[in-house]
Amino acid sequence: MTDHKIRLAGAKTLRPRPRPVAKVVAMAAAVALLAGCTSVSVAPSAVQPLGAGFLGDIASPSPEATVSPEDGSWDGVVPPDGYRVVLISAGNDDATKTLVAAVDGWAQREDVELHALTATDDDEVEARINEAVAMHADLVVGAGTGVIDVFSLLTAQHLAQQFLVVGAQLPEPTENVTSVVWSGATFRGTGLGAAGEQDTASVTPELARDAVTAGVASVLHGLTGIVLELGA
Repeated sequence: MTDHKIRLAGAKTLRPRPRPVAKVVAMAAAVALLAGCTSVSVAPSAVQPLGAGFLGDIASPSPEATVSPEDGSWDGVVPPDGYRVVLISAGNDDATKTLVAAVDGWAQREDVELHALTATDDDEVEARINEAVAMHADLVVGAGTGVIDVFSLLTAQHLAQQFLVVGAQLPEPTENVTSVVWSGATFRGTGLGAAGEQDTASVTPELARDAVTAGVASVLHGLTGIVLELGA
C-alpha cells in the first residue's frame, strides 16, 4: 500500500452533492487501496502500560471527562505492527500545519501507515470523514480547528470508528472520540467561545508531538470518549 493525499473540490454546505467522474474515480482508487484490509485488534494488555500519572487517582474516567496526564506518562506506548491511520486536516494556517507535521513525524517514527486527506471547507471535511471510515483504518485523526464543526456532527454516526482530535475538542464527544487540548488550544466549535479559546502561538511542535503520542496511547488503552488536557 502507498500513501495518498486526496483533494476534492467542495460545495458551500454539508448537503451531499454529485461529484465529477474523475474525482469519484480518484476517491474510489484511494478506498480500493485499503479494500479487504481490517483494523488491527489491539488489547490494552498487549501494549506498553501507561505511567501511573496518566490518570492519577481516577480509576476509570467517566464519559466526556477531562483528564490531566502527567508529562511523559504516555512514553513508550507504541502502536502494534500494521496499525493504520487516516489524517484529516482543513486549513493552511500555521497551527494546522504544525499539527499535521506532528502526526506525520509520529507516523514515520513508529512506522505507521498514514493516509493524509485534506479539505478546504465543511463539505469537504464531510467527504473526508466518509472516505476515512470506508478505509476501515484503526484510527482517524482530526488536526486543528477546521475539522471540529463537522466532526461534531458526524463522528457520532460512526461509533465503530475510533477518532482522535488534536489541538481542539468536541462539545459533546461520544465514546469513540478522544481529544487532546492545552492552554490556548481548546476550541470547541463555532459559536462556543472560540475567540477566547484560540491562541495559535500555543500550538508548538513540542506540544503537538505530545498531543499525538498521548492521544494515541489513550486510544490504544481503551481510554476513549475523554479529553486529555496537557500541561494542566
